[in-house]
Amino acid sequence: MSQTKAVGKDIEVYTSFDSFYPFYLKEHSNRTNRRLHLIGTFIGQFFAIYFLLTGQFIKIPLAFIPGYFFAWIGHFVFQKNKPATFKYPFFSLMGDFKMFYQVLTGKIAF
Repeated sequence: MSQTKAVGKDIEVYTSFDSFYPFYLKEHSNRTNRRLHLIGTFIGQFFAIYFLLTGQFIKIPLAFIPGYFFAWIGHFVFQKNKPATFKYPFFSLMGDFKMFYQVLTGKIAF
């Protein structure tokens, strides 16, 4: 069973994270873009954990701001493409965390 659907000429719709992730990595092939994503993800995770541990639950959504800020600079300025977040927000967030883990474990170069 295919995990993508052809919608039009050379356009695919991803229906699973496993089929989406290779596309995600291609969209983050520029090293500066990838580094900016990792910095934003780290800062965002730090603030999310901080707000959680200090009981500032109302502020947890603010933790997404640094992640998107750094990621969008990476995409628009360095990779010169449109972030997949606009079309695949949940898969993109999962991709950020998986790429972050793979860099920390040495599977992907920083």
